[in-house]
Amino acid sequence: MNTVDGLLDLLVLEKINENEFNGISETVGNPIVFGGQVLAQALNAASRTITNKRVLHSMHAYFLETGNLNLPITYNVSIIRDGGSFSVRRVTAHQKETTIFILSASFHQEEMGYEHQTTMKPGLKQPEDLLSWTEILNQWGDMLPKSLKSFFEIERPIEFKPTIVANPLDKKDLPPFYDVWFKLKGNVKDLDLATKQQILTYISDYNILVSILNPHASKAHWGNTQTASLDHSMWYFRDFDFKDWMLFSIESPNASGARGFARGHIFTRDGKLVASVAQEGLMRPKS
Repeated sequence: MNTVDGLLDLLVLEKINENEFNGISETVGNPIVFGGQVLAQALNAASRTITNKRVLHSMHAYFLETGNLNLPITYNVSIIRDGGSFSVRRVTAHQKETTIFILSASFHQEEMGYEHQTTMKPGLKQPEDLLSWTEILNQWGDMLPKSLKSFFEIERPIEFKPTIVANPLDKKDLPPFYDVWFKLKGNVKDLDLATKQQILTYISDYNILVSILNPHASKAHWGNTQTASLDHSMWYFRDFDFKDWMLFSIESPNASGARGFARGHIFTRDGKLVASVAQEGLMRPKS
């Protein structure tokens, strides 16, 4: 899966009945199902039960069990409410008899109102001045730790360009921030808003835990730390397109009790705030 077409094939589910859908999985370099995939597939299921043209504005989810890459995932949608302005759906995902994930999503009719937004960090390097994950692999692949090299070698439908590339062999703590540009690969068609939101949600589970690990980089790394997404929330503010680079600007305010918390904002290249994300992740030192 190395283009947006492959990603769309993954995210658009097979319909079993009006409220039940099946999905398959593809690895992103880990032996378990990628959390962003389950988030986006669950939103695909929820949105297909919305018949009143309401737009997704928020979702909140919990990862309950690791997913098996070799088994289909069944998504059951419960219609919780269709009110005067908002519609709410609950999605439960399971493999065989095991519930692996739950999500609540709220959809809102389009309305006019007051507007303001936070701004993008000033002075960040532009994508043309940065190395992508693919270019980092090509230039320094032989010097990367084996696990990191294997992760970079997986073909993906998204190209990422971090604004700062830390040397994994340089054992020093870093600030609790991570800013990364991203862009879809392939021919980006004119996608409807629901599909764009599902793709954005898929992307939002990449990179977010980096900001939590950064302040402990002198002793902690992906090889000696057990990591996993525990929950994930997202709020969607404005329409956008994927034809140019977008920025995911992430910070981690806290880590404690073998858990870390991160939050971030997603901007278009011209500074329009599209969405905000929050996640708590497991950050357990391996003994």
